[in-house]
Amino acid sequence: MLGVGLILIGFISSLSLPAVSASAILKLQHIYANKEGRGMSNEQFQMLKAHDRGRHSRMLNSVVAFPLGGSSDPFIAGLYYTKVVLGTPPRAYYVQIDTGSDVLWVNCRPCNACPVTSGLGITLNFFDTQGSSTTSPLPCEDAKCIASNQISDYLCTLPDHYCGYNFAYGDGSSTLGYYVSDLFHFNQIVGDDEPYNTSPSIIFGCSFNQSGDLTKPERAVDGIFGFGQHELSVVSQLHSKGLAPNVFSHCLQGPDRGGGIMVLGEIIEPGIVYTPIVQSQAHYNLNLLGIAVNGQNLPIDPQVFTTTNTRGTIVDCGTTLAYLAEEAYDSFFNTIVAAVSKSTQLVMYKGDPCFFISNSIDEIFPPVTLYFEGAAMELKPQDYLVQQTTSDNTPIWCMGWLKSGAHTNDKKMTILGDLVLKDKIFVYDLENQRIGWTNYDCSSTVNVSTAPDDNKSIHSATLNGSGSVDKAKPTKSQGQFM
Repeated sequence: MLGVGLILIGFISSLSLPAVSASAILKLQHIYANKEGRGMSNEQFQMLKAHDRGRHSRMLNSVVAFPLGGSSDPFIAGLYYTKVVLGTPPRAYYVQIDTGSDVLWVNCRPCNACPVTSGLGITLNFFDTQGSSTTSPLPCEDAKCIASNQISDYLCTLPDHYCGYNFAYGDGSSTLGYYVSDLFHFNQIVGDDEPYNTSPSIIFGCSFNQSGDLTKPERAVDGIFGFGQHELSVVSQLHSKGLAPNVFSHCLQGPDRGGGIMVLGEIIEPGIVYTPIVQSQAHYNLNLLGIAVNGQNLPIDPQVFTTTNTRGTIVDCGTTLAYLAEEAYDSFFNTIVAAVSKSTQLVMYKGDPCFFISNSIDEIFPPVTLYFEGAAMELKPQDYLVQQTTSDNTPIWCMGWLKSGAHTNDKKMTILGDLVLKDKIFVYDLENQRIGWTNYDCSSTVNVSTAPDDNKSIHSATLNGSGSVDKAKPTKSQGQFM
């Protein structure tokens, strides 16, 4: 699923202060307490700790971790999802992560054509604006509503005069709803301390009508968690509140077990290479310069990948497979087929180009290299092939890179989905407008930066697959979704 828009925004409220005469004397009082907090109430002590944590979070990079479920395998899940907790009382919702859209939205009650069960083995939920005591609809005249016109058709629902949206996705599905403000509950990590709960108010979408694949129960979730650059995204909102750095990262575990981790913060790992984000684009566009198969550059005109309004290369974890621009696809596909012609033959299986393989695909299929501005991405056969099983249980590997136009609206776009992004650390450094990556076992723990890099030292914490701080020596974690 290729996303379009995303998430949250915190309200900025004005505080009216009473007038103070020129002769007024303000007294500054200090309250001292010992280590256990004696001399003050428990409530005062908790408030003091919260104040200190807030101060520390401004001096250090606070990190928010979201354990992932799902898989890049289209026959298992074909998407990655996480759990978000919203409202008062807090309730959990499972949402697909999507770097191709900007807004967090969840299904609301009542909802037309929304699935009530999911083939992913999760329990679906509906956000109830009447059931949360802290919900406030976003009015049409709010500046945030006007700004939302950049990512969605501007809608003003009557007679309530709520700020509405209509998001359309690349697979033909769409969702209709309106924006609300409510509490977003998550565990914040500052330094090497244990995570503590934070509940800021953010803006997110309340969807009441679905169409297309969003109505199907096979891969149903409660909504979509967009990670785009618009001010309505959760990343932007939390950064503007000083609760998260202007960078996020993910490590998507491969199809065997799936899962992984999404971090609002920077995963640090030796070997990460970076390429600039193309400016003034709605998605995360990168400058792809060329492709090599088995070390040989393909004869593709670089202009095929030049970013314009109708062409370019997009990194999108909301898309399952990969799509190569029509003008480049035949050269790529034919070179792969020629490279394996002595070991296996091309067959068509259910309309897809496939290969019967009796041994390891690494022994037969060539490596592929994507050359970006200032960085290269090395791909294994598992990054462009998808395994299927025939009716007689014969293993067969099919092309997971498709020609754009076959399943997307634009024949000139190149889209790198989960098939390519899995088994790698990806860092979206929005502060410096660059994206970095390196190959990684995403069932392992990851190290995250918890202080700005001062060129002298980097403070870090180690997160395991459940998103918790692991203070012991990094060990293997199964990355189970909690």
